[in-house]
Amino acid sequence: MSNHSLYEKELAFQADRRKACVEFIKIISDLWYDKSIELILFRNQLIDRNVSDIINLHEYAGEFVRKPINVFDSVEIASAIQSLDLPPSRIDIGKLTYEYHLEDDKYNDAKAFVIDKLKNAKDYSEIKPKDVVLYGFGRIGRLLAREMMSKIGKGQQLRLRAIVTRDKSDAVLLEKRASLLRHDSVHGDFEGSVQADVENNALLINGTTVHIITANGPEEIDYTQYGIEDALVIDNTGAFTTEEALSRHLTSKGVDKVLLTAPGKGVPNIVYGVNHTDYNPDEVKIYSAASCTTNAITPILAAVEETLGVVKGHLETIHAYTNDQNLVDNMHKKYRRGRAAALNMVITETGAGSAVAKALPSLAGKLTSNAIRVPVPNGSLVVLNLEISKETTVEALNDIMRKYALEGNLVEQIKFSLNNELVSSDIVGTSAPSIFDSNATIVSADGKNVVMYVWYDNEYGYSHQVIRLAKYVSKVRRYTYY
Repeated sequence: MSNHSLYEKELAFQADRRKACVEFIKIISDLWYDKSIELILFRNQLIDRNVSDIINLHEYAGEFVRKPINVFDSVEIASAIQSLDLPPSRIDIGKLTYEYHLEDDKYNDAKAFVIDKLKNAKDYSEIKPKDVVLYGFGRIGRLLAREMMSKIGKGQQLRLRAIVTRDKSDAVLLEKRASLLRHDSVHGDFEGSVQADVENNALLINGTTVHIITANGPEEIDYTQYGIEDALVIDNTGAFTTEEALSRHLTSKGVDKVLLTAPGKGVPNIVYGVNHTDYNPDEVKIYSAASCTTNAITPILAAVEETLGVVKGHLETIHAYTNDQNLVDNMHKKYRRGRAAALNMVITETGAGSAVAKALPSLAGKLTSNAIRVPVPNGSLVVLNLEISKETTVEALNDIMRKYALEGNLVEQIKFSLNNELVSSDIVGTSAPSIFDSNATIVSADGKNVVMYVWYDNEYGYSHQVIRLAKYVSKVRRYTYY
């Protein structure tokens, strides 16, 4: 074949592939907005993606599972899903396509395969939507608002109804809050509309009213005045971290449950995917979503503990600077954090080592930890240095993590990175709390000591863990297929 003919053939293939991507995007949108069925591709969001995004995600998927995964197969599987009468669902079409490649000889066509794989969907009971109040509107609060409003669909799960702030709102403050939600120096502009409704002291987010409530304490608020009932309060302030303090939210009219976005004392500290099923939402009223670092390391440690066994270890967190540090040198209640955050690497403490034991009791007393704050605004890294019970190799350890990222209870939590050029800015915007850097794995000559590098978006990845836990405690988790 001549070079010209080959080039023309490549152009024709690219045109067909892009056309298939357009069809795939339409099916994704129709399923989401008509049936509240969310398709994902190996935990990667597909809603509001463009053609190039779809192509790149399929190329990653093929490398990840070491099987050909292409958009033509995805269209076939998605079309089969669209033809079925399914309840609100979250379905990993990448995993379905992968399994279809392995089992296609057992089925007459893609529809028969999908019917068999999703047969349990009919057993899912109807869910009741949950009103949500964000108590505090800082970095995590605004990301939670963005995610809830951009993925609200028909509003069958979490409904953001109000935001509580300490400062009394006026037209200027309200517009400032709207602007902070619209624009973000790290995560970019919000892909939606945000308007300040001064007359009603509210934000109109994608046309939906979210009340702005001013209060000095939880006891002052009657949420029922705003039509809010049995709400989940997500406390983002960091001011209330004990059971006694968080219980103050339960005295407010219209509140059912409380979720803290920080480590809590005297309340269940949950890393969703690891220990959330240890607590019954019908029995527990107050939860903590632990810390971003705890959510990053616990899924990885759970996988290692289950397969190789952890004897002991040390974790060093290389963490983006946070709002509790000083912009320039000034007084601070903690040592070193008073030095300019954007100019220095700052050694500080972290409780992540001991916090892991709350989710994985078998690791109690086995881990030490420390932290270094570094001059980046977001995107962090944990170096796990572990002594293990069973011998392993780099290849075997990576295969373990690949398996956990592909199947089982931690597929939402662990992203397996194949990128040998990975740096901190690359992981910003990743919804998984743990990004396993497979190209950085180190194993000692005797196979008993391992060093693992785990990246995490300490804002975005953590916010998704908070939402996953919020859905669980609110009993609005849809049928899922991962």
